[in-house]
Amino acid sequence: MAGKSNLAASLGGWSARHRISAIAGWLLFVIVTTLAGGAVGQVTMTQAEYGTGESGRAQWLLTNAGVTGPAQELVLVHSATAMADTTDFQSAVRAVISGVRATGQVQDVRAPAVSASRHDVLIQFAMKGDAGTAANRVQPVLAAVSQAQAAHPGVTIEEYGDASLGKWFNDTTLKDFHRAEWTAVPLALGILLVVFGALLAATLPVVLALTAFLAANGLLALISHAMHVDSSASSVMLLMGLAVGVDYCLFYLRREREERAAGRDRRTALDIAAATSGRAVLISGLTVTVAMAGMFLSGMQLFAGFAVATIPVVLIAVAGSVTALPALMSLLGDKVGFGRVPLPGRIRHPSRQSRIWNTVLDRVLARPGISAALAAGLLLTLAAPATGLHTEGLSVQKILPPGTPIIQNYEHIMTAFPGGPAPAIVVVKAPGITSPKVRQAFASFEQAAQRSGEIGQPIQVTVYKGVNLAEIQVPLAGDGSGATSRHALTTLRDTIVPTTLGKIPGGQALAGGSLAASIDFNNQLRRGIVPVFLFVMGITFIVMLAAFGSITIPATTIALNLLSVGAAYGAMAAVFQHGWGTALIGTTAPGAIESWVPLFVFVVLFGLSMDYNVFVVSRIKEAHDRGLTTAQAVAHGIRTTAGVVTSAAVIMVAVFAVFGTLSLQQFKQLSVGLAVAVLLDATVVRGVLLPAVMTLLGEHNWYQPRWLSWLPKPSGPPSPGGFTSTPEPPPATPSAHIRPAPSR
Repeated sequence: MAGKSNLAASLGGWSARHRISAIAGWLLFVIVTTLAGGAVGQVTMTQAEYGTGESGRAQWLLTNAGVTGPAQELVLVHSATAMADTTDFQSAVRAVISGVRATGQVQDVRAPAVSASRHDVLIQFAMKGDAGTAANRVQPVLAAVSQAQAAHPGVTIEEYGDASLGKWFNDTTLKDFHRAEWTAVPLALGILLVVFGALLAATLPVVLALTAFLAANGLLALISHAMHVDSSASSVMLLMGLAVGVDYCLFYLRREREERAAGRDRRTALDIAAATSGRAVLISGLTVTVAMAGMFLSGMQLFAGFAVATIPVVLIAVAGSVTALPALMSLLGDKVGFGRVPLPGRIRHPSRQSRIWNTVLDRVLARPGISAALAAGLLLTLAAPATGLHTEGLSVQKILPPGTPIIQNYEHIMTAFPGGPAPAIVVVKAPGITSPKVRQAFASFEQAAQRSGEIGQPIQVTVYKGVNLAEIQVPLAGDGSGATSRHALTTLRDTIVPTTLGKIPGGQALAGGSLAASIDFNNQLRRGIVPVFLFVMGITFIVMLAAFGSITIPATTIALNLLSVGAAYGAMAAVFQHGWGTALIGTTAPGAIESWVPLFVFVVLFGLSMDYNVFVVSRIKEAHDRGLTTAQAVAHGIRTTAGVVTSAAVIMVAVFAVFGTLSLQQFKQLSVGLAVAVLLDATVVRGVLLPAVMTLLGEHNWYQPRWLSWLPKPSGPPSPGGFTSTPEPPPATPSAHIRPAPSR
């Protein structure tokens, strides 16, 4: 392997020669960033920072005026038989009001509202103090409502609101997150133990991935003071950190073990791993980073926050894989096999190839045209449901399982008082907000709303005199998210507001709320998704072109990745829109995909697919540069990487599946989309479609147009660390079936 050393080889060689410095530097970096991040804490996005369109502008009016409304709570008193004016019913209503007031935690208790059927009464009040911490103070209020229920068994008393919902999330969903996060770690360790058959070798990738996550999480806390991030950013970071961190270490470690099994000495084996797998890690990390950076073009801070969460963990995982990992491997030497467990020899010896993949590959290479057609047909079939993909900002009753008590309370209140739990919010800013003209506009607004037949009751007006601002809560007809509610919102925005509040001289009236925010978010996403797609694909093409010196490789890479993404979209639509197989993941179909999920899935899958593609194609090119024909190189590359790609995919699928156990519908959708795509990518795409397509293309795989001749030629397999190793000779016969070196 003579040749010029590449960057990965240089980094790996330096780290191996200065292993104590490399390991100490890595640990110091992790400790400093973790402590610094812990000291300053992570700052999450405000409600206004999620906003887009008219609803976003309405929220910013409140935020800029310093109006931080308190957490609102609703209590429904219901009887199937008794009317609201009966003695027992009124006694229950008074018990609720006196009970919540006695806690000292509430304010602005409004006059009870009676439903049209007169079987329901709605009690509204607000929590004292900061809305962001109201969930920590709502327990006495919940206890008072429970006491009123116990004292009046003849009626049903249910509570729902910002604080009670927040407490439910704190008590259940956050625990789900922590359980999922730390279930994924031992699960990945167990799979790696099977892959390597040795405890120490299995532990190294997990330790590197976790330390990369800790360091990146510390950096994220620091960055979040300049750019606020979503509360789930750390969970997304852990998911990505485990996925790419374990993969990168796995590629590196397996290559070193393979070279040792082929008879290389320790230093040469490590040098070869640095020059080959290390280079693949650098290229893959760069393309993943590029894919994540595409989220900045969406025009929404939510995606920008996800980008600043995922990019650092990928870059740090790359840095650890090409510096700390070779230093540790140099220090441990063959002791990396410590803690051997009794497993079949085929698992323990990486030079031995999978019989299953050998059999599959034999058939693929024998009939590449048919194999490519069948594989592409399968992926297109799986993608078919995505043609009707519907996205929306899922309402709370769709986000959580339908049997959840807090959701049942929400639905009962929504049935009795349509729009009550999720009203539209009209924000009015005008000079002299308490003037007669403005008060008359408010009265005209309420009259027009009642005449429309699409606005519920009660309409609540809160005036902030000091900042000339008013906030009007407007219940919409329908269930809060369906066609009826959407039509009511359109009527509110296009007719009621412009003809009443919109005529206030020098004033401004904007309609927001949860449904409006969902619609505006979707509209912005439609405008922003095209630039993201074009950026990710364009920059990926350039990176792959520079890495492999061929125009064909990046073109086929993008095409295959798009097939994986299409299959992921199809799987999500099939499960969460059409309800196919929902029982297998413990949910019901909400009928839509959360608005931000498809874009996030696209950039993540486009990035993660590069892990496998770069690793496999690098091995194929390495063999081709040694003098093998393309057919021989494809066979050699697929056979020697099938095992490690399968192992990496199993880990990724397992990690994503764990996150599918969360209660939140968004994470179930992410889990299904990512797990299905990674599974297909590592099997159908890399094991069948890629070798079939590359075999059909033959020498055209390495085609570079004359007008691109100025590009620097990618370095071939170098002489790692400056040491000459014995090259593997090409096969004696022109067969595409390359046999590995025997185990020593």
